[in-house]
Order: sequence, then structure tokens, then C-alpha cells
Amino acid sequence: MSKAAKGRLLADGLRIAAWGFLGATVPYPALAHAAERMVLQTLPTGYYIAGAAATVAITALAAVLRGGLPGLSSHALFERPVLIPRAMTSWAGCLLLFALIAVGMFGSHDPLGNLLPLTIWIVIWVGLTVACALFGNIWQDVNPWWGPVRWLRLRLGWQGRIGLSRWAFWPAVLGYLGFAWFEIVSLSPDDPAWLAAVVLGYWGVILALAVAEGEDWLDRGEFLTVYFGFIAKIAPLWAERSDGRLRVMAGLPGTQVLKMAPLPASGIAFVMLVLASVSFDGLAHTFWWLGQVGINPLEYPGRSAVMGTNSAGLLALWTMSAATILGAITLGLRLNGSGDLRAWAGPLMLAFLPIAAGYHIAHYLVALLTGGQYVIAALSDPLGRGWDVFGLGPHWVSFGFLTDRQGVRAIWNTQFAIILGAHLLAVILSLRLSRQDGDELSGLAHLPVTVLMVLYTSLGLWLLSTPTAG
Repeated sequence: MSKAAKGRLLADGLRIAAWGFLGATVPYPALAHAAERMVLQTLPTGYYIAGAAATVAITALAAVLRGGLPGLSSHALFERPVLIPRAMTSWAGCLLLFALIAVGMFGSHDPLGNLLPLTIWIVIWVGLTVACALFGNIWQDVNPWWGPVRWLRLRLGWQGRIGLSRWAFWPAVLGYLGFAWFEIVSLSPDDPAWLAAVVLGYWGVILALAVAEGEDWLDRGEFLTVYFGFIAKIAPLWAERSDGRLRVMAGLPGTQVLKMAPLPASGIAFVMLVLASVSFDGLAHTFWWLGQVGINPLEYPGRSAVMGTNSAGLLALWTMSAATILGAITLGLRLNGSGDLRAWAGPLMLAFLPIAAGYHIAHYLVALLTGGQYVIAALSDPLGRGWDVFGLGPHWVSFGFLTDRQGVRAIWNTQFAIILGAHLLAVILSLRLSRQDGDELSGLAHLPVTVLMVLYTSLGLWLLSTPTAG
């Protein structure tokens, strides 16, 4: 072999070694996600999807034919005095938020090393969703507006309103739409400094509106408060406050949903937007979607190339979701022979809350398992100064479980169980909610919505298992 050939061979070897070293040492969740999907393609996901769809259909059919549904009742586990006032925990949440904003502005520029993006996208958006779905509305205790708003209104001597409440959930719909666009479509949602500016600006706008309208307005006008309030309704454990007492309750998942008032048009739009946004977040990176918009998924150019397309896609999927769900309810009412869509859409839409929560948790499960490690590492060095408070070492974060067949199988089985359980609960709630004021929809009237839920089951599992890029 000539010296020139040996030199080229050595250079190629060094280049391969360098890329291998970078691939092994540089933290990059997208690569971990790709590895997990590559292993997932070897699993029989098609059988899972078919089995889940059949299970949902058979459950609905059996419930309609036999007329028996599990009882959804609650009971108190224990009761005690409220130890810490809500105003105090809200102020604590507000101070923590401002500390995170400061970290975002002056801490590490690396999104995987800065606590602000990790807290927003992992702890709050994923972890708190899971916590609320299990233990009730934890968000209401740490809401960073409630305490400051109440204090400011007292100091200003203003107890009036400016009429925002008449808009029901529409301000929250706009807020959630902006948040979804920022997360899914915008160029740099995890840039610490930019995210800090957006969070600070949003906090200021909501503070001003809530001071003008009252702290109770947050329950309908602020999208995070509405979102976590809805998700918490499916929890098997929750707390109720009354006259300075805290009563901890337990019941089958969805028990609280049956006690909710029918959703107005704005509430229906909000739930549909939650369903559509998480679905589009999964769809936007699939090979299928990228192929539809003319992009080679193996040469993904980045968000800037699909910004306009994905903005339109998010709105289109929201519109399609609304048309599909309302269309199914309308068709069911026609099969029933009577019923007003305006009267039935509000209660029946509540049945989709478990689907919204279930797909959100399943969709972000891998992000929680991977990003959660970065949260712990960032807590060990909160200011990005090279500290290691917890003694984790420089290579503590590991994604090895995403390249292990058994690890990926366990993740997929968990996602499968979450999706299937959410849809079975949705079917049960749909049948329960079809009874109001002595009126009840016929079994045939449930057919279109049941078919739709079967399709949602298949779509959710397909989005979790299909190849993705970017």
C-alpha cells in the first residue's frame, strides 16, 4: 500500500473515530429518539394497534348491549386543616418562576444545561401533567399569578371587573394556541434567553388581565390553569378545600368528570385544540408528513424550512378535529332520532379529556425519561458554573436504555397501556355522559363516536411507532 493510500486510510479512520466520539459523548435527545424508534420498528406494533382498536370497540359494544357500566363514585380518605394558605404557595411559585427566568437570562446558554427550558418543557409540561392526572390539580397551589393578583387587588382597592369573564374560555384558547405554535413551530422554543423573555412577557400580560378581572378569572382565562384543571379531573386521587379544611378524595379515574358542567363552545374548542396540538406535534416529524410537504426525512433541513407549512398544518388539524368530533356527535344524534347538538356537544366532549391526557403523557414519555436526567444534572449545577452538588460526574446522563430491546419494549408497553386505558375510560365516560335530565341517547347513537375513538386509538399508537425525523 502506498504512503498516500495509508495516509487517506489513517485520515478516514481518525474521522470515523472523531464522529464516533462525538456521537457517544455529546448529549442530543433527537439521536436518542431516533435510536428508540429504530429498535421500535423491530417490535410487532401493528398487532398492538389492531388489538387496542378491537378492545375499545368490543368494550363499547359490550357496555351498550349489556347496559352495565362500572360505578364511578368517590369517598374521602382523610381530612385535615389547611396547613399552608394558597396565597403563600402561590407566592412561592411566583418567586420560583422569577428565579428560573433569571437563570434563563444569565445562566448556561445550553438548553440541556439551563433549568428554565428544562423546567418549562420537562418538569411542567410533562411531569406536572402526569402528576395532575394522578393526584389532582397540583397547579392551583403553585399558580404564580393567584397570590400576587389577590394582593395587588387589595392594595389597589379594586374589586371590580372589566368584562373578561363573558368571553369564557376563549382567552385560554388563544393562549394555548400561541403556546402550541411556540413549542411545535417556532424556531427556538428552548433557547434560554428567548424563552425567559417570552415567559416574563406572558406572566406580565396575565397578571394585568387578572388584576383587572379578578383572580377567579384565571380558572377560565389562563391556558395553563384551564389545561391542568381539565387534566386533573381524571385523577383517581384529589383534594378538595372547604372552610379551611382539606379533604383528600379517592375514586375511579374520571369520577370528577361526571360532576363537571357541560362545556360551552369555548371549552369545546379548548379540548379540541389540546387533542389536535399534541397529535400534530407527533405528526409533524413523521416520514409521512415530511413526504407530504416535499421534504426528504433523511435530510431534514430544520424548522425554518417548514415553519409556514407547520403553522398551517396545526390550524388545519385543529379544524379537522373539530369537524370530525362534532360530525360524529351530529351523526349519532341523527341515528338517535332526536337531540340538539348544542345541548349534547358540551357534555359528550368531556369524554375526550382522558384521551387528551393519555396521549400527552404517552407522547412525551421518552422526553420525560431522557430530559428528566438533564433536569437532575442541571439542579446539580443550577448556574452553569461547573458545580456538581450531587456528585453525578460528567457523564451521568445516559440513553443506553433506548438502544436496548427490552428497554424499548417496556417503554412501548407503557405507552400502549396509557393509550388503551385512556380510550377505554373515554368510552365509559361517553356512555355515562349520554344521560342528562332523564334523557338518554340510544345505543345506536354511540356508534359514530365509538368508531371515532377506535380511530383515535389507532392514530395515537401509530404516531408513537412510525419513523420520525428532526
